[in-house]
Amino acid sequence: MILVTLSLTQESEWGRSKMTEKDYMNIPKEKFKLANRTDSHDKKFDTKVIGYFADAWIRFKKNKSSVVAAAIILILVIYSIIGPYFCNQDYIKSYATDNIIMRYQYLTPKLSFMEGTGIWDGTKVIEVSQNRYYRLLAQQEETGNKVIVEIVDKFVREDIFRGPQTIYKVRIDNYAALKAFLLTLTVEQYNELQDWQIETGIQVIMPVTNVNVIGGDHNIWYQCDEKGNPVFDSKGDFINAYATTGIDDYYSTRYESDPYNVGNKELAFRYAQRTGVSGNYNYVVRVNAYKYFQYRYGFEPSFIFGTDTNGYDIFTRLASGARFSFILAILVSAVNLTIGTIYGAIAGYYGGTIDIVMERITDILSGIPFMVVTVLFQLHLSGKVGAIPSLIYAFVLTGWIGMSSRVRMQFYRFKNQEYVLAARTLGATDWSIMFKHIFPNSLGTIITGSILVIPGVIFSETSLTYLGIINLDSPTMSSIGSMLANGQSVMSSYPHIMLYPALFIALLEISFNLFGNGLRDAFNPSLRGTED
Repeated sequence: MILVTLSLTQESEWGRSKMTEKDYMNIPKEKFKLANRTDSHDKKFDTKVIGYFADAWIRFKKNKSSVVAAAIILILVIYSIIGPYFCNQDYIKSYATDNIIMRYQYLTPKLSFMEGTGIWDGTKVIEVSQNRYYRLLAQQEETGNKVIVEIVDKFVREDIFRGPQTIYKVRIDNYAALKAFLLTLTVEQYNELQDWQIETGIQVIMPVTNVNVIGGDHNIWYQCDEKGNPVFDSKGDFINAYATTGIDDYYSTRYESDPYNVGNKELAFRYAQRTGVSGNYNYVVRVNAYKYFQYRYGFEPSFIFGTDTNGYDIFTRLASGARFSFILAILVSAVNLTIGTIYGAIAGYYGGTIDIVMERITDILSGIPFMVVTVLFQLHLSGKVGAIPSLIYAFVLTGWIGMSSRVRMQFYRFKNQEYVLAARTLGATDWSIMFKHIFPNSLGTIITGSILVIPGVIFSETSLTYLGIINLDSPTMSSIGSMLANGQSVMSSYPHIMLYPALFIALLEISFNLFGNGLRDAFNPSLRGTED
């Protein structure tokens, strides 16, 4: 067959008027010419075919706030994974066995490179009486640590009962200001500490004093009057009140001012109080808390987020709590996704009586308050299976209802589509149609819903532990809610204990909210292929 085309480039009488069938029959042959077979009206697409998830990713990237939120969530997840390893593991392991940890409570956040800035350098501005100011000054003189960083202000305040009082507003180093304390050591422990002092040159053991301890403060090494005020010599210096009698079996490094260094053994300072009977001695020593920390744990105390009411490192403890919250939320989301998908698929696909019965079951379960379920499970189930499994059961009992409702609506939407009817005509089974044809088309909505369950679970778990309904706080683990609850009592004096857990949960919830908005738009089928 030869293709021809009619050329109407020249003006003609049948090109100007309406042509009839007879006119077509009388067209001269010279008006026809052979068609070029190489011409094509169809043009090849320059772009590649974009899949569903690739298209969703393109739309998601256009939402800048969602991208930033996703990056923040990723950072928080990475922090929860590697954060617990940022602190000395020996220190973390000692939480459950070492009561000395309590000596290092309330330490403020400190970064070594921020030293001297007044921000995040372990210092704090406080107002102290003159008596307390002298105690800090004496501690600084005895230990050699710079306790008072600077005197911000000095003024007189009227007191109704005591009259005018001199008040010092000072910035102190909370780490250098750690109070000395008494420690009972066995003979082996006592000798090991002395040997370590000789090896490192660090003075941990301080001389025993003859003064009565005021308010449990073992930093008072100087002579005081009846009111606890220091007694100064003629030069205005503190007068030491170190004990000089008794057996201490001490052979390690000594204070420079110790008369023993110049051969006066009779007036030599005593560094321990020996107790017990012959052959079974113990030694009570007064130790420098800051330097004992170095001896005990192998590093100088310095905590990025400070320490809490128990002396635990907030940075690593918060990371551990966040890790637990993420694992719990992901586990609950996965279980709810599985149960809700199967339940909602059956109800939405079959409809009718089956749907009505299944919907009434979900109506009954959704009417049970989550708080009541949690409390009952904690009272009657946690004793048998533990607090964490009972908490998971409480989340799963009604948590899948929202997912099943979402899946049900999607199955109602797609079950009468042409491709479903075609699959049924070709003999596909119900389960094949449900999970090979309908379910993939509902995947975007299901993924979005399951991901948005995660922040809800984390917030609920935080609320329950904060209110004390569930107790997950122990030396080996914690939760964000427990950390918030522990810091509440000292919020005004040590706000950092609550600040970082509160900042974490707030940042997580806001980020998930923004991330969810972007994810919902990205998986919206009605926006597929659209351009801004």
